[in-house]
Amino acid sequence: MPEIWFPNLGIVIEKLSRTAATIGSFNLYWYGIFIGLGIMGAVLYVMHEAQRTGQSVDEYLDFGVWAIIFSILGARAYYILFKLDYYLANPKKILAFREGGLAIYGAVITGILCGVIYCKKNKKDIYLMADTVLPSLLIGQAVGRWGNFFNREAFGGFTDSLFAMRYQVGQVGTLNPSLVEHVMKIGGVDYIQVHPTFLYECVWNICIFIIIMLIKKNKKFDGQLGSLYLIGYGLGRIWIEGLRTDQLLLWNTNIPVSQIVSAAIIVIGAGFYVYRKNASKKNVAE
Repeated sequence: MPEIWFPNLGIVIEKLSRTAATIGSFNLYWYGIFIGLGIMGAVLYVMHEAQRTGQSVDEYLDFGVWAIIFSILGARAYYILFKLDYYLANPKKILAFREGGLAIYGAVITGILCGVIYCKKNKKDIYLMADTVLPSLLIGQAVGRWGNFFNREAFGGFTDSLFAMRYQVGQVGTLNPSLVEHVMKIGGVDYIQVHPTFLYECVWNICIFIIIMLIKKNKKFDGQLGSLYLIGYGLGRIWIEGLRTDQLLLWNTNIPVSQIVSAAIIVIGAGFYVYRKNASKKNVAE
């Protein structure tokens, strides 16, 4: 029986290994490869934008090295923070990066903090930097989500929609009780049929990136593109997070943390957009 399929699209994947290659006793996982490809794509975009706008590519590369390192650590710390009981019981798993467990919002928040500190220390225009860097995150996020697909994680609840996806139960982690109710046996194999939320987010990110690229041609003020990233990504994440069954939850509640963070960045993004728009009008008037 196939390991993964999309029954309503007629797509069948007989076998899909989490491991891309094995070198001695070392396994190279697809999860890590897609994270790496996403980072590379984001870096190439930033280099292009810096060159296009007359900024120093070298300065962005210097910043990027530290921002990437701290963002990965931030993504892991964020994930562990909201899975604290598990990691306190399994401390050896804290450094098991290759098994998954990187929360995108942890990376985004840490990366933005790195940018704020860098701009303040080096007296750089934070709004111009936001326009240069933040849209690149959509590339990294769109590509990186495919790592979740190979890891059989970050999926939604039961659905029989056009894009419904089936995973073998034996190849996924702990199931949400709502999914246990819908386990189906096909050819003697237990399957779950779920929303492919990794795919939804990938497509959403691509769409927001295209919109930002179209707006970029007639950008009115610095900070406009960065604000649109915050608003656009936040809106999509609120919707997609509501479909998932493996959300990180606020302690002792059933409230998905990412929905709270999404709402916050939408408000922050909208506030920055209005502030920068009004500031640009004031400068023109003067």
